[in-house]
Amino acid sequence: MSELEEEYRLDYFEEEGFVRKECTECGDFFWTRDEDRETCGEPPCETYQFIDDPGFPEAYTLEEMREAFLSFFEENDHERIEPYPVAANRWRDDVLLTQASIYDFQPLVTSGQTPPPANPLTISQPCIRMQDIDNVGKTGRHTMAFEMMAHHAFNAREEVGDEYAYSGEVYWKDETVRYCDEFFESMGADLDGITYIEDPWVGGGNAGPAIEVIYKGAELATLVFMSMEQDPDGEYEMKDGNRYSKMDTYIVDTGYGLERWTWMSQGTPTVYEAVYPEMISFLKQNAGIDHSDDEETLVHRASKLAGHMDIDEAEDMEAARDNIARELDVSKSHLEDLLEPLEDIYAIADHCRTLAYMLGDGIVPSNVGTGYLARMVLRRTKRLCDNVGVDAPLDELVDMQAERLEYENRDTVRDIVRTEVEKYRETLEQGGRRVERLAKEYAEKGKPIPTEELVELYDSHGIQPDMVEEIAADFGTKVAVPDDFYSVVASRHDSGEAFEEEEDEDDRLADLPKTERQFYEDQYGTDFEAVVLDVFEREGEGDEAEPVYDVVLDQTMFYPEGGGQPADRGTLTTDERSVQVSDVQVEDGVVLHRTDEKVGKGDIVRGKIDRQRRRRLMRHHTATHIVIHAAREVLGDHVRQAGAQKGIDSSRIDVRHYERIDRETRDEIEMVANELVMENTSVQQEWPNRHEAEEEYGFDLYQGGIPPGQNIRLIHVAEDVQACGGTHVRRTGDVGTIKILNTERVQDGVERITFAAGDAAIEATQRTETALAEAAEILDVAPEEVPETAQRFFDEWKGRGKQIEHLKEQLAEARASGGAGGEEVEVGDTVAVIQRLDADMDELRATANALVEDGKIAVIGSGADGATFVVAVPEGVGVNAGEVVGELAQKVGGGGGGPPDFAQGGGPDAEKLDDALEEAPDVLKQVLNA
Repeated sequence: MSELEEEYRLDYFEEEGFVRKECTECGDFFWTRDEDRETCGEPPCETYQFIDDPGFPEAYTLEEMREAFLSFFEENDHERIEPYPVAANRWRDDVLLTQASIYDFQPLVTSGQTPPPANPLTISQPCIRMQDIDNVGKTGRHTMAFEMMAHHAFNAREEVGDEYAYSGEVYWKDETVRYCDEFFESMGADLDGITYIEDPWVGGGNAGPAIEVIYKGAELATLVFMSMEQDPDGEYEMKDGNRYSKMDTYIVDTGYGLERWTWMSQGTPTVYEAVYPEMISFLKQNAGIDHSDDEETLVHRASKLAGHMDIDEAEDMEAARDNIARELDVSKSHLEDLLEPLEDIYAIADHCRTLAYMLGDGIVPSNVGTGYLARMVLRRTKRLCDNVGVDAPLDELVDMQAERLEYENRDTVRDIVRTEVEKYRETLEQGGRRVERLAKEYAEKGKPIPTEELVELYDSHGIQPDMVEEIAADFGTKVAVPDDFYSVVASRHDSGEAFEEEEDEDDRLADLPKTERQFYEDQYGTDFEAVVLDVFEREGEGDEAEPVYDVVLDQTMFYPEGGGQPADRGTLTTDERSVQVSDVQVEDGVVLHRTDEKVGKGDIVRGKIDRQRRRRLMRHHTATHIVIHAAREVLGDHVRQAGAQKGIDSSRIDVRHYERIDRETRDEIEMVANELVMENTSVQQEWPNRHEAEEEYGFDLYQGGIPPGQNIRLIHVAEDVQACGGTHVRRTGDVGTIKILNTERVQDGVERITFAAGDAAIEATQRTETALAEAAEILDVAPEEVPETAQRFFDEWKGRGKQIEHLKEQLAEARASGGAGGEEVEVGDTVAVIQRLDADMDELRATANALVEDGKIAVIGSGADGATFVVAVPEGVGVNAGEVVGELAQKVGGGGGGPPDFAQGGGPDAEKLDDALEEAPDVLKQVLNA
């Protein structure tokens, strides 16, 4: 990129004797110490040079390589910090999974709103990139789960002063490249073999120069210098076609792939043998994969060329495979027979590690968000196991990786996997029928089943595309499966766009100071005085509604809606009037009080909050913390909040859990919750630094959302600690009591617990007792005898229903045998009975079925509710019941249809029923002759 050429002319390159060259294969510019080098070194411009010839003198395990990297940067004055979870939506609301180490510090640190936990810092961050899922196993180098070793420095230009949470320069490009070179040197690398490729970076409205670091054919690091922001008048035009200008902050964002570095040190045929040696060996043995010496040699040779199998770059997977086969002088079919089982084995090992990360970090499989992605990986892994013949239970395979990653919730992880495998089996049984219908439909059209249908089948039923191909082949239907199918599916879910909202703000509102929130200082306070800073007139709802007003005060006791807690209500009173506050909202720290009448700007007002409403909301909010704590105690530490809504009569909390909550479990949660209430524990609040809070309590702090700011408010309820902006009681005993009213599944993987607290719990219990007492009075039994009596009555009612059905069948048989009239006509070689019977549909069906059992065609009409027809045809008779019903229903102003052997329909013109039945013999003969 010519406009950034000067950005890459580093003093370090000049001092170390580097030269800038243009790759003769791809045209990229790169820096190297080797003046004779002609290519950039990256596949497909070059093949792997380190397989069977490691790039470092010593072989390292994953653990050893991680420690070598972190220790090197610690020795160079970087502070080591602990990795974050793979579920990035624990601390940010714009993405789902952690895909790079910089995700840990976006958006608050990178924007300068809060300082980093250390500066500079080093980390080895577990990541998951769903977009790589189709490459895993095929290229030899891609893993969906990986650790990004990194070092970061956060800088701000000196001229901006203390505008940001950090200031001055820690280090920049020269030092970053020097650190990279020195780390290579510490590993014993041949420095002349390293190339630094110029590859400007663009993403998320930011940009900057970036360098890909290549050694022996493998990309081992990326050095990004985030320093620009999108600006239509910017100085630099980047590869996305937009213009960019320099930012006030500039950030060193590096990424060193732990797996790639480990692979480089071992020189194994693929990265998978280096990362998962024990598991690969186990899976090969379990699947019965055993290669001869010649086959092993061919695998090694193919591995060196595997970089060509990158689906992002090879437009046609078949063509890429064909090229490799030609270069190896073997047939493509022989190469595929040899490599495809291995590719499945590699993918299984990688996917099991991905699942261990996901489930170990508390992601629960479901149909949305991170839960959907976990379910997709799990089902794909199970299908791969079935394809290659691995019969070891999937929960055991995932546990092998969870043990290596030292997760403490391995029993829960295995339980989740077992539950999901069983769900998948049930889903396949149901979805298979849907595939058969689709295959028939597209076979008739003479078209392949399109990708859109495949994605929908996978989303709705979990049906893998290869299974669709198998079923479709039975109907002679082709299937259009793109090489990057799973990436396409993941892209529909691996996005944070649904979280984004845009709000228009009044210019006047933007100029107002943030409202002082007194409800944090005194949560029991209900009276206060304040000054009116501004008043905004808004349109009321409805065509003839009166205007309403948003009043801004300098301080307030009114709690604005947020965190699932409804807004306070009350009054604002001046010397002249008292206005009702019906709603309270907050925008950028300014609290808006919605009133029915206007107050004057500059007025002093006396605010009064609805005390009973506030107390009920406080009890329910504290009870919410207690209930989710109790749910985690009973169900397991994987339980996390998926949503909550507090109320004055009841509240609800949605929790992520992989099984239904039955009555016994519900009672146990309720008991644990009330034990905590009876302990009368103090409910405490504090405002610590967010990084210190995250370090001490982890990202489970953010159950109810991610608060902004350098300091965050924590609420302690016994052992439960959450970031929370709501109002709470002083002690758990002030909640009174907690009564769980209901549990239900709101979506797969999410259970809703509805409960009431305090006097609302008493009221709910009284309503239930009143209903029970009324039922007991009606049944004339004691309340405790109601369940048994109701069951007895239900069984008797059910028995009578069966008796009535039996009598209807007997009556129908009597009619069919001549007990009731009906015209009989010859239709070909079969007798047809045409009869009017003004009865309900059950009786019509029973009569028609009885006639068919006697080998007769049944045409039954009823005028009980409009005009209704039932037509039934014995097996082997050439009359289509659906066509007959369709013709008859048209004659009474309606429609109908169904299968050839049984159909029903009708219309509103009951007066034309008899005429239609008179024409039935002709209709039957027409349909037969057709």
